[in-house]
Amino acid sequence: MVSIIIRTKNEEEWIGHCLTAVFDQNFHDFEVIIVDNKSSDKTLDIAANYPVSKTVQIEEYFPGKALNIGIQASKGDFLVFLSAHCVPRDNKWLKHLVEDLMVDEIAGVYGRQVPMSFSSASDVRDLYITFGLDKRIQEKDYFFHNANSAIKRKVWDQIPFDESITNIEDRVWAKNATEAGYKLVYEPRAEVFHSH
Repeated sequence: MVSIIIRTKNEEEWIGHCLTAVFDQNFHDFEVIIVDNKSSDKTLDIAANYPVSKTVQIEEYFPGKALNIGIQASKGDFLVFLSAHCVPRDNKWLKHLVEDLMVDEIAGVYGRQVPMSFSSASDVRDLYITFGLDKRIQEKDYFFHNANSAIKRKVWDQIPFDESITNIEDRVWAKNATEAGYKLVYEPRAEVFHSH
């Protein structure tokens, strides 16, 4: 089973688009856990229209802490992280994101992010430079991006996310995983639109 963990705070503009695409996947063995940081808009009202398995409320937001709390509330052997303002591009996104996790030495996979039609020129440039079309297996490069990623629970059991830092929790985790001998995969077929 796959657990999809979505962190939210005032995402009413995007959460419906995100969840519609998630529940349209052709890979069906998953649950969705929302970790919400005191949303004051209609994020949770909109999410209630979807078969979300669980919503967890957090008071003090640290990115790694929010992920760890979501993972603790989940059941899956594979853990998927998706930003609420990311929308899977097609119904094969989840399949492409998790299939490399069947390989023993792979700890995590992250997917491609592409801009929206209204994205700024600098966001368009940055996303296309960072997220290319070539698949990579990373042994020493610990770039990783939790806006669209998946990891194994058994690796997280050994290497949880750092709960004290305010950003780059994904790269800190990936550095620790590669130093422990695991590999990472960049899978461009697991593609999402990312609104900044």
